[in-house]
Amino acid sequence: MSIIFEKSVKGRKGVSLPCSDVPVHYEIPGKYRREKDAELCELSELQVVRHFTELSRRNFGVDNSFYPLGSCTMKYNPKICEKVAGLEGFSSLHPLLPQLRRGGMLTQGALSVLYELEQQLCEITGMDAFTLQPLAGAHGELTGMMLVAAYHRDKGNHKTEVLIPDEAHGTNPSSASIAGFKVRSVPTAENGLLDIAALESTISDNTAAIMLTNPNTLGLFNSQIEKVAEIAHRHDALLYYDGANLNAIMGKFRPGDAKFDVMHVNLHKTFATPHGGGGPGSGPVGVRKDLEQFLPISRIIKRSDGTYALSYDYPKSIGYIAPFYGNFSVCLKAYTYILMLGGDGLRRASENAVLNANYVMHSLKESFNIPYLRTCMHECVLSAKKQLENGVHAIDIAKALIDRGFHPMTIYFPLIVKEAMMIEPTETESKEMLDEFIGAMKEIAELAESDPETLKNAPVTTPVCRLDETKAVKEMNFSYKENF
Repeated sequence: MSIIFEKSVKGRKGVSLPCSDVPVHYEIPGKYRREKDAELCELSELQVVRHFTELSRRNFGVDNSFYPLGSCTMKYNPKICEKVAGLEGFSSLHPLLPQLRRGGMLTQGALSVLYELEQQLCEITGMDAFTLQPLAGAHGELTGMMLVAAYHRDKGNHKTEVLIPDEAHGTNPSSASIAGFKVRSVPTAENGLLDIAALESTISDNTAAIMLTNPNTLGLFNSQIEKVAEIAHRHDALLYYDGANLNAIMGKFRPGDAKFDVMHVNLHKTFATPHGGGGPGSGPVGVRKDLEQFLPISRIIKRSDGTYALSYDYPKSIGYIAPFYGNFSVCLKAYTYILMLGGDGLRRASENAVLNANYVMHSLKESFNIPYLRTCMHECVLSAKKQLENGVHAIDIAKALIDRGFHPMTIYFPLIVKEAMMIEPTETESKEMLDEFIGAMKEIAELAESDPETLKNAPVTTPVCRLDETKAVKEMNFSYKENF
Protein backbone atom coordinates (compact mmCIF):
# COMPACT_ATOMS: atom_id res chain seq x y z
CA MET A 1 0.00 0.00 0.00
CA SER A 2 1.34 3.43 -0.96
CA ILE A 3 1.79 6.10 1.67
CA ILE A 4 -0.54 9.07 1.34
CA PHE A 5 2.15 11.41 -0.04
CA GLU A 6 2.78 8.99 -2.91
CA LYS A 7 -0.86 9.37 -3.93
CA SER A 8 -0.64 13.16 -4.03
CA VAL A 9 -1.52 14.89 -7.32
CA LYS A 10 -0.43 18.48 -7.86
CA GLY A 11 -3.41 20.86 -7.74
CA ARG A 12 -5.96 18.33 -6.51
CA LYS A 13 -8.19 19.59 -3.68
CA GLY A 14 -10.56 18.07 -1.19
CA VAL A 15 -12.64 21.23 -0.81
CA SER A 16 -12.92 24.64 -2.48
CA LEU A 17 -13.88 27.71 -0.48
CA PRO A 18 -15.13 31.02 -1.91
CA CYS A 19 -13.00 34.11 -1.52
CA SER A 20 -13.63 35.86 1.76
CA ASP A 21 -15.62 39.10 1.60
CA VAL A 22 -14.86 39.94 5.23
CA PRO A 23 -12.48 42.90 5.60
CA VAL A 24 -9.09 42.02 7.08
CA HIS A 25 -8.43 44.15 10.14
CA TYR A 26 -5.30 42.38 11.26
CA GLU A 27 -2.69 40.47 9.33
CA ILE A 28 -0.14 38.08 10.76
CA PRO A 29 3.25 39.83 10.70
CA GLY A 30 5.42 38.71 7.81
CA LYS A 31 8.11 37.19 10.02
CA TYR A 32 5.56 34.67 11.28
CA ARG A 33 4.16 33.76 7.85
CA ARG A 34 5.32 31.02 5.51
CA GLU A 35 7.31 32.07 2.48
CA LYS A 36 5.92 29.09 0.56
CA ASP A 37 2.98 26.76 0.97
CA ALA A 38 3.27 23.85 3.40
CA GLU A 39 4.29 20.64 1.61
CA LEU A 40 1.07 18.77 2.28
CA CYS A 41 -0.36 16.01 0.13
CA GLU A 42 -3.01 17.07 -2.37
CA LEU A 43 -5.94 14.68 -2.65
CA SER A 44 -9.70 14.63 -3.00
CA GLU A 45 -11.87 13.99 0.04
CA LEU A 46 -12.78 10.53 -1.30
CA GLN A 47 -9.13 9.57 -1.70
CA VAL A 48 -8.38 10.62 1.87
CA VAL A 49 -11.33 8.67 3.25
CA ARG A 50 -10.39 5.55 1.29
CA HIS A 51 -6.75 5.76 2.34
CA PHE A 52 -7.43 5.93 6.05
CA THR A 53 -10.28 3.42 5.90
CA GLU A 54 -7.91 0.95 4.28
CA LEU A 55 -5.30 1.63 6.97
CA SER A 56 -7.89 1.01 9.70
CA ARG A 57 -8.61 -2.42 8.22
CA ARG A 58 -4.97 -3.33 8.74
CA ASN A 59 -5.02 -2.46 12.42
CA PHE A 60 -5.14 -5.20 15.03
CA GLY A 61 -7.19 -4.79 18.17
CA VAL A 62 -9.06 -6.80 20.76
CA ASP A 63 -12.22 -6.28 18.69
CA ASN A 64 -10.55 -8.23 15.85
CA SER A 65 -9.11 -11.27 17.59
CA PHE A 66 -7.23 -12.66 20.56
CA TYR A 67 -4.67 -10.26 22.08
CA PRO A 68 -2.68 -12.30 24.68
CA LEU A 69 -0.08 -9.61 25.41
CA GLY A 70 1.29 -10.67 28.78
CA SER A 71 1.44 -8.06 31.55
CA CYS A 72 -0.62 -5.61 29.48
CA THR A 73 -4.11 -7.02 30.17
CA MET A 74 -5.61 -6.35 26.74
CA LYS A 75 -9.14 -7.45 27.55
CA TYR A 76 -12.43 -6.58 25.90
CA ASN A 77 -13.77 -3.14 26.70
CA PRO A 78 -17.57 -2.97 27.12
CA LYS A 79 -19.02 -0.43 24.74
CA ILE A 80 -21.28 0.95 27.48
CA CYS A 81 -18.13 2.43 29.06
CA GLU A 82 -17.40 4.31 25.83
CA LYS A 83 -21.01 5.47 25.71
CA VAL A 84 -20.83 6.96 29.20
CA ALA A 85 -17.52 8.69 28.47
CA GLY A 86 -19.09 10.21 25.36
CA LEU A 87 -22.10 11.72 27.14
CA GLU A 88 -22.26 15.41 26.27
CA GLY A 89 -22.41 16.49 29.88
CA PHE A 90 -18.97 14.92 30.35
CA SER A 91 -17.31 15.20 26.94
CA SER A 92 -18.19 18.88 26.51
CA LEU A 93 -17.30 19.90 30.05
CA HIS A 94 -14.51 22.47 30.14
CA PRO A 95 -12.00 21.82 32.94
CA LEU A 96 -11.73 25.54 33.76
CA LEU A 97 -15.41 25.94 34.58
CA PRO A 98 -16.00 27.11 38.17
CA GLN A 99 -17.11 24.46 40.63
CA LEU A 100 -20.15 26.45 41.79
CA ARG A 101 -21.76 29.52 40.26
CA ARG A 102 -24.84 31.33 41.57
CA GLY A 103 -25.99 28.12 43.17
CA GLY A 104 -25.84 26.25 39.85
CA MET A 105 -23.90 23.04 39.50
CA LEU A 106 -21.44 23.18 36.62
CA THR A 107 -18.82 20.57 37.46
CA GLN A 108 -20.52 18.76 40.31
CA GLY A 109 -21.29 15.69 38.24
CA ALA A 110 -17.67 15.24 37.19
CA LEU A 111 -16.36 15.90 40.70
CA SER A 112 -18.82 13.42 42.22
CA VAL A 113 -17.71 10.71 39.76
CA LEU A 114 -14.07 11.27 40.66
CA TYR A 115 -14.78 11.39 44.39
CA GLU A 116 -16.78 8.16 44.28
CA LEU A 117 -14.15 6.44 42.10
CA GLU A 118 -11.54 7.26 44.74
CA GLN A 119 -13.76 5.63 47.37
CA GLN A 120 -14.27 2.57 45.17
CA LEU A 121 -10.52 2.15 44.65
CA CYS A 122 -9.97 2.46 48.40
CA GLU A 123 -12.44 -0.35 48.98
CA ILE A 124 -10.96 -2.58 46.25
CA THR A 125 -7.34 -2.10 47.34
CA GLY A 126 -7.60 -1.55 51.10
CA MET A 127 -5.80 1.81 50.90
CA ASP A 128 -6.99 4.89 52.83
CA ALA A 129 -6.82 7.61 50.18
CA PHE A 130 -6.30 8.00 46.43
CA THR A 131 -5.35 10.56 43.83
CA LEU A 132 -6.63 10.05 40.30
CA GLN A 133 -4.25 12.49 38.66
CA PRO A 134 -1.40 10.28 37.30
CA LEU A 135 -1.81 9.84 33.56
CA ALA A 136 -0.30 6.35 33.18
CA GLY A 137 0.99 3.43 35.19
CA ALA A 138 4.60 4.64 35.00
CA HIS A 139 3.42 8.14 35.93
CA GLY A 140 1.72 6.58 38.95
CA GLU A 141 4.97 4.85 39.90
CA LEU A 142 6.85 8.13 39.69
CA THR A 143 4.18 9.83 41.80
CA GLY A 144 4.44 7.01 44.33
CA MET A 145 8.22 7.36 44.53
CA MET A 146 7.82 11.12 45.00
CA LEU A 147 5.48 10.36 47.91
CA VAL A 148 8.07 7.99 49.37
CA ALA A 149 10.69 10.74 49.12
CA ALA A 150 8.33 13.29 50.73
CA TYR A 151 7.57 10.89 53.59
CA HIS A 152 11.23 10.36 54.45
CA ARG A 153 12.08 14.01 53.95
CA ASP A 154 9.35 14.98 56.41
CA LYS A 155 10.77 12.55 58.98
CA GLY A 156 14.29 13.85 58.50
CA ASN A 157 15.47 10.56 56.99
CA HIS A 158 18.28 10.56 54.44
CA LYS A 159 17.54 7.35 52.56
CA THR A 160 18.86 6.95 49.05
CA GLU A 161 18.09 3.40 47.89
CA VAL A 162 15.08 1.50 46.55
CA LEU A 163 15.10 -2.31 46.33
CA ILE A 164 13.43 -3.96 43.34
CA PRO A 165 13.18 -7.66 42.36
CA ASP A 166 15.07 -8.69 39.23
CA GLU A 167 11.81 -9.83 37.60
CA ALA A 168 10.07 -6.45 38.04
CA HIS A 169 8.50 -4.31 35.36
CA GLY A 170 11.12 -2.18 33.66
CA THR A 171 9.35 1.01 34.66
CA ASN A 172 9.96 0.27 38.36
CA PRO A 173 13.69 1.02 38.37
CA SER A 174 13.15 3.88 35.93
CA SER A 175 10.57 5.55 38.17
CA ALA A 176 12.69 5.15 41.29
CA SER A 177 15.74 6.51 39.49
CA ILE A 178 13.90 9.55 38.13
CA ALA A 179 12.68 10.27 41.66
CA GLY A 180 16.31 10.47 42.74
CA PHE A 181 16.89 7.05 44.27
CA LYS A 182 19.65 4.56 43.62
CA VAL A 183 18.19 1.21 42.56
CA ARG A 184 19.42 -2.11 43.92
CA SER A 185 18.23 -5.42 42.48
CA VAL A 186 17.12 -8.36 44.63
CA PRO A 187 17.26 -11.83 43.01
CA THR A 188 14.41 -14.26 42.52
CA ALA A 189 14.57 -17.61 44.32
CA GLU A 190 14.15 -20.97 42.58
CA ASN A 191 10.42 -20.92 43.38
CA GLY A 192 9.97 -17.80 41.23
CA LEU A 193 9.40 -15.49 44.19
CA LEU A 194 11.51 -12.79 45.82
CA ASP A 195 14.46 -14.38 47.64
CA ILE A 196 13.78 -13.54 51.31
CA ALA A 197 17.33 -14.34 52.42
CA ALA A 198 18.74 -12.09 49.72
CA LEU A 199 16.32 -9.34 50.72
CA GLU A 200 17.45 -9.58 54.34
CA SER A 201 21.08 -9.26 53.33
CA THR A 202 20.45 -6.37 50.90
CA ILE A 203 18.14 -4.13 52.88
CA SER A 204 19.63 -1.54 55.21
CA ASP A 205 18.69 1.60 57.10
CA ASN A 206 19.49 3.42 53.86
CA THR A 207 16.57 1.70 52.08
CA ALA A 208 13.69 4.06 51.35
CA ALA A 209 11.30 1.52 49.82
CA ILE A 210 10.80 -1.92 48.34
CA MET A 211 8.83 -2.04 45.07
CA LEU A 212 6.87 -5.24 44.46
CA THR A 213 4.32 -6.58 42.01
CA ASN A 214 2.07 -9.28 43.44
CA PRO A 215 1.36 -11.50 41.62
CA ASN A 216 4.75 -10.89 40.07
CA THR A 217 5.70 -10.74 36.41
CA LEU A 218 6.10 -14.52 36.35
CA GLY A 219 2.39 -14.73 37.15
CA LEU A 220 3.06 -16.10 40.64
CA PHE A 221 1.48 -14.92 43.89
CA ASN A 222 3.88 -14.21 46.76
CA SER A 223 2.39 -15.77 49.89
CA GLN A 224 5.27 -14.38 51.97
CA ILE A 225 4.26 -10.78 51.45
CA GLU A 226 3.64 -10.13 55.15
CA LYS A 227 7.22 -11.23 55.86
CA VAL A 228 8.46 -8.79 53.21
CA ALA A 229 6.39 -6.02 54.82
CA GLU A 230 7.85 -6.82 58.24
CA ILE A 231 11.40 -6.63 56.87
CA ALA A 232 10.69 -3.31 55.15
CA HIS A 233 9.05 -1.65 58.14
CA ARG A 234 11.74 -2.90 60.51
CA HIS A 235 14.12 -0.64 58.58
CA ASP A 236 11.58 2.22 58.32
CA ALA A 237 11.27 1.55 54.59
CA LEU A 238 7.96 1.78 52.75
CA LEU A 239 6.44 -1.07 50.76
CA TYR A 240 5.27 -0.08 47.28
CA TYR A 241 2.75 -2.14 45.30
CA ASP A 242 2.87 -2.08 41.52
CA GLY A 243 -0.80 -2.57 40.63
CA ALA A 244 -0.24 -3.65 37.04
CA ASN A 245 -1.43 -7.17 37.89
CA LEU A 246 -4.43 -6.19 39.98
CA ASN A 247 -6.70 -7.96 37.50
CA ALA A 248 -5.63 -11.24 39.10
CA ILE A 249 -6.66 -10.54 42.69
CA MET A 250 -9.74 -8.27 42.78
CA GLY A 251 -11.96 -9.28 45.68
CA LYS A 252 -9.37 -11.84 46.81
CA PHE A 253 -6.43 -9.83 48.09
CA ARG A 254 -6.17 -6.18 49.11
CA PRO A 255 -2.64 -4.72 49.15
CA GLY A 256 -3.58 -2.40 52.01
CA ASP A 257 -4.49 -5.37 54.19
CA ALA A 258 -1.03 -6.83 53.55
CA LYS A 259 0.61 -3.65 54.90
CA PHE A 260 1.58 -2.05 51.61
CA ASP A 261 2.06 1.68 52.10
CA VAL A 262 1.80 3.08 48.57
CA MET A 263 0.44 1.63 45.33
CA HIS A 264 -0.71 2.56 41.87
CA VAL A 265 -3.57 1.09 39.86
CA ASN A 266 -3.61 0.79 36.07
CA LEU A 267 -7.22 1.75 35.35
CA HIS A 268 -6.59 1.02 31.67
CA LYS A 269 -5.60 -2.58 32.46
CA THR A 270 -7.82 -3.58 35.33
CA PHE A 271 -11.05 -1.75 34.61
CA ALA A 272 -11.44 -2.20 30.87
CA THR A 273 -10.25 0.97 29.22
CA PRO A 274 -8.49 0.59 25.85
CA HIS A 275 -4.76 1.30 25.98
CA GLY A 276 -3.32 0.02 22.75
CA GLY A 277 -0.63 2.09 21.07
CA GLY A 278 0.59 3.60 24.30
CA GLY A 279 -2.56 5.23 25.59
CA PRO A 280 -4.80 6.52 26.88
CA GLY A 281 -3.90 5.48 30.39
CA SER A 282 -4.48 6.36 34.01
CA GLY A 283 -2.46 5.38 37.07
CA PRO A 284 -4.21 6.46 40.29
CA VAL A 285 -2.08 6.24 43.43
CA GLY A 286 -3.32 5.06 46.80
CA VAL A 287 -1.68 5.50 50.19
CA ARG A 288 -2.14 4.56 53.81
CA LYS A 289 -3.49 7.20 56.18
CA ASP A 290 -0.23 8.78 57.33
CA LEU A 291 0.91 9.42 53.75
CA GLU A 292 -2.32 11.11 52.68
CA GLN A 293 -0.96 14.56 53.54
CA PHE A 294 1.65 14.23 50.78
CA LEU A 295 -0.77 13.42 47.94
CA PRO A 296 -0.80 15.76 44.92
CA ILE A 297 -3.09 18.78 44.85
CA SER A 298 -5.80 19.45 44.17
CA ARG A 299 -7.82 16.96 46.26
CA ILE A 300 -11.55 16.41 45.82
CA ILE A 301 -13.53 16.90 49.02
CA LYS A 302 -17.19 16.50 49.88
CA ARG A 303 -18.69 19.44 51.74
CA SER A 304 -21.16 19.19 54.57
CA ASP A 305 -23.98 20.24 52.20
CA GLY A 306 -23.23 17.32 49.87
CA THR A 307 -21.48 19.36 47.16
CA TYR A 308 -17.96 18.68 45.94
CA ALA A 309 -14.98 20.99 45.63
CA LEU A 310 -11.27 21.03 44.88
CA SER A 311 -9.11 21.62 47.94
CA TYR A 312 -5.54 22.95 47.89
CA ASP A 313 -4.90 23.23 51.62
CA TYR A 314 -2.22 20.55 51.93
CA PRO A 315 1.09 22.23 52.83
CA LYS A 316 3.06 18.98 52.68
CA SER A 317 1.71 17.95 49.28
CA ILE A 318 4.18 17.03 46.55
CA GLY A 319 2.30 19.57 44.41
CA TYR A 320 0.91 19.28 40.91
CA ILE A 321 1.70 16.19 38.87
CA ALA A 322 -1.00 16.52 36.17
CA PRO A 323 -3.35 19.20 34.82
CA PHE A 324 -6.95 19.47 36.00
CA TYR A 325 -8.55 16.13 36.92
CA GLY A 326 -6.12 13.66 35.36
CA ASN A 327 -7.31 11.56 32.41
CA PHE A 328 -10.99 12.13 33.07
CA SER A 329 -12.42 10.00 30.26
CA VAL A 330 -10.46 6.95 31.43
CA CYS A 331 -11.68 7.52 34.98
CA LEU A 332 -15.25 7.67 33.67
CA LYS A 333 -14.90 4.32 31.92
CA ALA A 334 -13.39 2.68 34.98
CA TYR A 335 -16.15 4.12 37.17
CA THR A 336 -18.78 2.69 34.82
CA TYR A 337 -17.05 -0.70 34.71
CA ILE A 338 -16.86 -0.96 38.50
CA LEU A 339 -20.51 0.00 38.98
CA MET A 340 -21.60 -2.38 36.25
CA LEU A 341 -19.78 -5.42 37.69
CA GLY A 342 -20.04 -4.68 41.40
CA GLY A 343 -18.01 -6.52 44.02
CA ASP A 344 -19.11 -10.01 42.98
CA GLY A 345 -18.50 -9.25 39.30
CA LEU A 346 -14.97 -7.98 39.91
CA ARG A 347 -14.21 -11.10 41.94
CA ARG A 348 -15.51 -13.34 39.16
CA ALA A 349 -13.44 -11.43 36.60
CA SER A 350 -10.27 -12.24 38.53
CA GLU A 351 -11.31 -15.86 39.03
CA ASN A 352 -11.92 -16.32 35.31
CA ALA A 353 -8.65 -14.58 34.38
CA VAL A 354 -6.75 -16.99 36.64
CA LEU A 355 -8.67 -19.99 35.31
CA ASN A 356 -7.95 -19.07 31.68
CA ALA A 357 -4.22 -18.57 32.30
CA ASN A 358 -3.87 -21.92 34.03
CA TYR A 359 -5.84 -23.63 31.25
CA VAL A 360 -3.44 -22.23 28.64
CA MET A 361 -0.36 -23.14 30.68
CA HIS A 362 -1.37 -26.74 31.35
CA SER A 363 -2.51 -27.23 27.75
CA LEU A 364 0.92 -26.18 26.45
CA LYS A 365 3.21 -27.73 29.07
CA GLU A 366 4.08 -30.69 26.83
CA SER A 367 4.90 -28.47 23.84
CA PHE A 368 6.94 -25.77 25.55
CA ASN A 369 9.19 -25.46 28.55
CA ILE A 370 7.45 -24.07 31.67
CA PRO A 371 10.17 -22.53 33.88
CA TYR A 372 7.89 -22.39 36.94
CA LEU A 373 5.36 -25.20 36.63
CA ARG A 374 2.99 -24.35 39.46
CA THR A 375 -0.41 -22.72 39.73
CA CYS A 376 -0.14 -19.30 38.13
CA MET A 377 -2.40 -16.32 38.45
CA HIS A 378 -3.69 -14.21 35.53
CA GLU A 379 -0.73 -14.85 33.22
CA CYS A 380 1.71 -17.66 32.53
CA VAL A 381 5.29 -17.62 31.32
CA LEU A 382 6.51 -20.18 28.80
CA SER A 383 10.00 -20.61 27.37
CA ALA A 384 11.14 -21.51 23.87
CA LYS A 385 14.24 -23.31 25.21
CA LYS A 386 13.00 -26.59 23.72
CA GLN A 387 12.48 -24.99 20.28
CA LEU A 388 15.87 -23.29 20.51
CA GLU A 389 17.48 -26.70 20.03
CA ASN A 390 16.29 -26.44 16.40
CA GLY A 391 17.30 -22.80 16.06
CA VAL A 392 13.78 -21.46 16.64
CA HIS A 393 13.55 -18.45 18.95
CA ALA A 394 10.66 -16.89 20.83
CA ILE A 395 10.48 -14.14 18.22
CA ASP A 396 9.97 -16.75 15.47
CA ILE A 397 7.05 -18.23 17.38
CA ALA A 398 5.57 -14.77 17.91
CA LYS A 399 5.85 -13.93 14.21
CA ALA A 400 4.27 -17.25 13.26
CA LEU A 401 1.26 -16.41 15.43
CA ILE A 402 0.61 -13.35 13.27
CA ASP A 403 0.12 -15.61 10.22
CA ARG A 404 -2.49 -17.50 12.22
CA GLY A 405 -4.52 -14.40 13.09
CA PHE A 406 -3.32 -13.86 16.65
CA HIS A 407 -1.49 -10.95 18.17
CA PRO A 408 1.86 -12.19 19.54
CA MET A 409 2.29 -12.65 23.24
CA THR A 410 4.92 -10.64 25.13
CA ILE A 411 8.36 -12.07 24.42
CA TYR A 412 11.74 -11.85 26.16
CA PHE A 413 10.13 -10.66 29.39
CA PRO A 414 10.61 -11.24 32.26
CA LEU A 415 14.30 -10.93 31.55
CA ILE A 416 15.23 -13.70 33.99
CA VAL A 417 13.55 -16.35 31.77
CA LYS A 418 15.48 -17.39 28.68
CA GLU A 419 13.41 -17.11 25.47
CA ALA A 420 10.43 -15.99 27.57
CA MET A 421 6.88 -15.91 26.24
CA MET A 422 4.39 -14.28 28.58
CA ILE A 423 0.72 -15.02 27.86
CA GLU A 424 -2.23 -13.25 29.49
CA PRO A 425 -5.56 -14.50 28.14
CA THR A 426 -7.71 -12.29 30.47
CA GLU A 427 -11.16 -13.24 31.69
CA THR A 428 -13.03 -12.10 28.58
CA GLU A 429 -11.86 -14.86 26.22
CA SER A 430 -14.02 -17.92 25.64
CA LYS A 431 -12.79 -21.50 25.89
CA GLU A 432 -13.29 -21.83 22.12
CA MET A 433 -10.93 -18.92 21.42
CA LEU A 434 -8.37 -20.25 23.89
CA ASP A 435 -8.53 -23.66 22.20
CA GLU A 436 -7.85 -22.00 18.82
CA PHE A 437 -4.83 -20.23 20.27
CA ILE A 438 -3.57 -23.39 21.99
CA GLY A 439 -3.97 -25.29 18.72
CA ALA A 440 -1.95 -22.67 16.85
CA MET A 441 0.82 -22.80 19.48
CA LYS A 442 0.98 -26.60 19.28
CA GLU A 443 1.13 -26.46 15.48
CA ILE A 444 4.02 -23.98 15.69
CA ALA A 445 5.82 -26.23 18.19
CA GLU A 446 5.51 -29.14 15.75
CA LEU A 447 6.83 -27.00 12.89
CA ALA A 448 9.79 -26.03 15.04
CA GLU A 449 10.81 -29.69 14.87
CA SER A 450 9.76 -30.61 11.34
CA ASP A 451 10.35 -27.38 9.37
CA PRO A 452 12.04 -24.69 11.49
CA GLU A 453 13.02 -22.56 8.46
CA THR A 454 9.34 -21.86 7.79
CA LEU A 455 9.01 -20.17 11.17
CA LYS A 456 12.11 -18.05 10.61
CA ASN A 457 10.47 -16.44 7.58
CA ALA A 458 7.16 -15.63 9.30
CA PRO A 459 5.00 -13.66 8.92
CA VAL A 460 4.26 -14.17 5.22
CA THR A 461 0.57 -13.17 5.11
CA THR A 462 0.98 -9.53 6.17
CA PRO A 463 1.51 -6.36 4.08
CA VAL A 464 4.99 -6.13 5.62
CA CYS A 465 6.82 -9.38 6.23
CA ARG A 466 9.84 -10.15 8.45
CA LEU A 467 11.94 -7.07 9.03
CA ASP A 468 15.47 -6.61 10.28
CA GLU A 469 14.24 -5.00 13.48
CA THR A 470 17.72 -4.29 14.81
CA LYS A 471 18.64 -2.40 11.65
CA ALA A 472 15.31 -0.55 11.74
CA VAL A 473 16.15 0.76 15.21
CA LYS A 474 19.75 1.64 14.39
CA GLU A 475 18.95 3.28 11.06
CA MET A 476 15.67 5.06 11.69
CA ASN A 477 14.71 6.77 8.46
CA PHE A 478 11.12 7.95 8.08
CA SER A 479 11.65 10.57 5.42
CA TYR A 480 9.79 10.67 2.11
CA LYS A 481 11.21 12.85 -0.62
CA GLU A 482 9.22 14.11 -3.57
CA ASN A 483 9.15 17.21 -5.71
CA PHE A 484 5.97 19.08 -5.05
